[in-house]
Amino acid sequence: MTKRLLLIAALLTLVCAAPASADYRVGLGEQNPQMFASPAWQSLKLKRVRYLVPWDYTRHRGQRDEVNYFMALARQARQDVLVTFTARRGCYSARGRYSKTRACRAPSTSAYRRAYRAFDKAYPWVKTYSAWNEVNHKSQPTFKSPGRAAAYYNVLRKDARRRKFRVMAADLLDTGNLARYLAAFKRRAKGSPKLWGLHNYGDVNRRRTRFTKLMLRSVPGEVWLTETGGIVKLLPSFKRSPSRAAARTKGMFRLVRRYDTKRRGFRSKITRLFVYSWFGEERSARFDAGLVNPDGSPRKAYNVFRTNTRGHR
Repeated sequence: MTKRLLLIAALLTLVCAAPASADYRVGLGEQNPQMFASPAWQSLKLKRVRYLVPWDYTRHRGQRDEVNYFMALARQARQDVLVTFTARRGCYSARGRYSKTRACRAPSTSAYRRAYRAFDKAYPWVKTYSAWNEVNHKSQPTFKSPGRAAAYYNVLRKDARRRKFRVMAADLLDTGNLARYLAAFKRRAKGSPKLWGLHNYGDVNRRRTRFTKLMLRSVPGEVWLTETGGIVKLLPSFKRSPSRAAARTKGMFRLVRRYDTKRRGFRSKITRLFVYSWFGEERSARFDAGLVNPDGSPRKAYNVFRTNTRGHR
């Protein structure tokens, strides 16, 4: 009897000592509102979507109509929308080069404030904003200006408490300038940001953890993987392969589970995952990371995604 009691006590000690599994949540990043009508998407019963909004969308009727339509359908589908502001459409090429023309310059802080407040007035139900998309990438006007990116964050931060929404500080891509850019951003950001974004395509598709760990060691609070997933095609680095994309999608979930609790030596943990994207592209496209084909038929990665989202909606 004594041995049995000792064994039970030892097992209880192990259970209590084990870290509790974090309850991270899963969503999708998608620009095409047809996703909401897809039976395959509806069957997932997801509650979160990430949406990119050109900062000056109201100046162009076509873009304004697109944004209004998407947001209306997202609201109807009861989605918690992570709204991320980004460069105006047409200012960057398919290969990620940003135009240096006057019309494509980064907005001033006052222009950004007016644009954000107009959007916020139209959609007061939005509860999370990301100040700017992929601030450290060459496709964005903030690429060489972490101070500008921090200024946009500071604008949102000022209204966040009054309006009761959350603000994501820097939303970065896992490239070689991440550490340097992040350090410069933090020096200029007001307060103590506790919510950060990372696009860790490189780590996921090259089967590494370098930049994910760097981010988790560098910032306090929560890190959301705001854009990631198994890449079907990205020329010239990745030739088209739905099978490889499915395998990398599986690895992505393993990575999230590894860091969904705060580990020794880390300042933050992963609490949300937004996979990009729902719809894939035609074979001629340079980039494709869709879970389903352009016609909505599932790819191999969709089945991996569906299996791993259970319990994380």
